[in-house]
Amino acid sequence: MSSHLFSPISFRDLTLDNRIAVSAMCQYASENGSANDWHLMHYGNLAMGAGGLLITEATHVSAEGRISPKCLGLYSDENEATIKRFVDFCKKYGTAKLGIQIGHSGRKGSTNPPGKGGKPVDEGEGRWQTVAPSPLGYADWPAPLGLDDAGLAKIKAEFVESTIRADRAGFDLAELHGGHGYLLHQFVSPLSNQRTDSYGGSLENRLRFPLEVFEACRAVWPAGKPYAVRFSATDWVDGGFTPDEAVAYAKELKALGCDFIDVTTGGLDPRQKIEVKAGYQVFLAEKIKKEAGIPTMAVGMIVGAQQAENIIAKGEADMVALARGVMDDPRWAWHAAQELGESIAYPEQYARCAPNLWPGSALK
Repeated sequence: MSSHLFSPISFRDLTLDNRIAVSAMCQYASENGSANDWHLMHYGNLAMGAGGLLITEATHVSAEGRISPKCLGLYSDENEATIKRFVDFCKKYGTAKLGIQIGHSGRKGSTNPPGKGGKPVDEGEGRWQTVAPSPLGYADWPAPLGLDDAGLAKIKAEFVESTIRADRAGFDLAELHGGHGYLLHQFVSPLSNQRTDSYGGSLENRLRFPLEVFEACRAVWPAGKPYAVRFSATDWVDGGFTPDEAVAYAKELKALGCDFIDVTTGGLDPRQKIEVKAGYQVFLAEKIKKEAGIPTMAVGMIVGAQQAENIIAKGEADMVALARGVMDDPRWAWHAAQELGESIAYPEQYARCAPNLWPGSALK
């Protein structure tokens, strides 16, 4: 019987050869938001055998929207040119389709990279003013500036501009980052959004700005290319965003032309209580898939080929995304195919290492 994991899947005009995606993983290796040789090496390597879809790291819509000074951006001509360089490279030599994750950090910005502690940048050392729905800091971090109407309009326009740039750079797919406590997540959660205007209070109001951003971005993205949203389906904190609210959110996104939901969790509040174990977020991808009627991508401690196969075969999600697993093994999809008895395309330069071409090999 053919593997479910290695069956193709299509969204609009894009067909993926398999259901394996490389999840967006921040690299903290950029200068002024621009990519460099690290990105060429990193993404070029992953494009060859990690999965059918490669989603690049969180790419920010403004300098102030970055998580750290070392994060990737798509808000200048230089940013766009350096990103196009590695996209072109991946398309020339790799086998994966290319996706971009577009985001804004909100109140979780202006921090040092994890390798330097991950805490807010010290005053006088390049700290910038962060923004959020409400002037509530993350934990004991500096308070953000609450966004007014002009600020909301500016950020929406920045998302649109980055989306246009992403198309010019050659990406096959885009997704908005609406999870992990970043700006769009800050709007949907009542823990971080305490506005009293039409963007706060009820679920309908809390969803309003993220939905406006998605609708504006979808309008400028080519009709034949998929546009998805990654969001946190629960805050794992009492009084926070809930799985049932996530289903309602997914339904609204679907109505606006969203092609799938990349289902993650948490990141909004340090009080979160998460039992991290194999596939610990898959049940939420399944809930949204079944109750909202929209395709989903499951992510979170998915490491084994049979584990991934079972998720797809049982209908718990339509795709799986891996991060740590493909950092450890950039040929994860090759090896999963071998384990599941499937064949998979190799770049021409590496075709001789396909098991069925090894002289005298017993591997099938």
